[in-house]
Amino acid sequence: MAWIEKRGDAFRLIFRLRGRKFTRSLKTCSERAAEASLARVEDNIRRVELGTLEVPDDVDVLTFLLSDGRVEKRPTLPAVVSLKNLFDTYFASIPDGALEQSTLKGMKMHVKHLYRHLDRHQPCTGLKLLHLQGYIERRSQEKGRRGRKVSPATLKKEIVTLRTAWNWARNAGIIERPFPGRGLKYPKGSEKPPFQTVAEIEARIRRGGLKPEQEAELWESAFLTLDDVRDLLAHVRTRSVSQVSYPLFVFAAHTGARRSECVRTTIDDVDFASGTVVIHERKRVRSRHSTRRVPMSPTLVETLKKWLVDHPGGQLLFCRTEEAHRE
Repeated sequence: MAWIEKRGDAFRLIFRLRGRKFTRSLKTCSERAAEASLARVEDNIRRVELGTLEVPDDVDVLTFLLSDGRVEKRPTLPAVVSLKNLFDTYFASIPDGALEQSTLKGMKMHVKHLYRHLDRHQPCTGLKLLHLQGYIERRSQEKGRRGRKVSPATLKKEIVTLRTAWNWARNAGIIERPFPGRGLKYPKGSEKPPFQTVAEIEARIRRGGLKPEQEAELWESAFLTLDDVRDLLAHVRTRSVSQVSYPLFVFAAHTGARRSECVRTTIDDVDFASGTVVIHERKRVRSRHSTRRVPMSPTLVETLKKWLVDHPGGQLLFCRTEEAHRE
């Protein structure tokens, strides 16, 4: 009895023979290749049961069955895998479109920081918990945004990038040992300030005593009231240089769409009859591109109708004249 299972990105072969259970990664993400190996093993198991093929006691059983009894030892692993080999192989394996470009860019930035404190040519077999803990301690003393120390959240993201590549390589049969991250300790982080209105933040700053980085942190927690939004849109309408700026700002303000979602919107996504617009997502569902339908306010409907009269052409809802010509 034999069957295949997919673990992560790679297939595994499981079978029973003479009352024992055997499991081995086939080191392939191709279902067709895995099924071919399964068929060969099943055929050889039948030969063993019929007595036409004898399995010696001291052989690697799966290797023996996969090779029709010609190879008795399991092949040795390839050359030692370094951190650089690990990341190069991992990034090369990611299919186009599987991850957002911003996500890939962030992960590669994490790798650059890892290389600064961990030898990129160090064998993965030699990487231990103490090395990772030392990385966290050294990195936590460096300055990040606006002169503040690197946050624990950033440190965890960098370690997660390494762990993600490591676990992928383990599923693919490139690395055998588990990721040595269990027990890592991170510095305590500071809770972000609560969301506040612009008026509340300005009042706190006027009282004085805050450092520039503390003021900057307050502004990161600002949210706009309805009056603030109206004032902002009025400012954009009167001061913007490009025709596309005002409708783009209105769209973002009245739908809650992210910037990347705004620029992905097409003209066909807008349905004036139902008063809705389709937003193309990339973050909510990891395994596929998803959408959500959002109702349009009267202001947004009026703004988009006027914008489409002067639209420079092309499929995208928001574009400048030179971008439309490049499509």
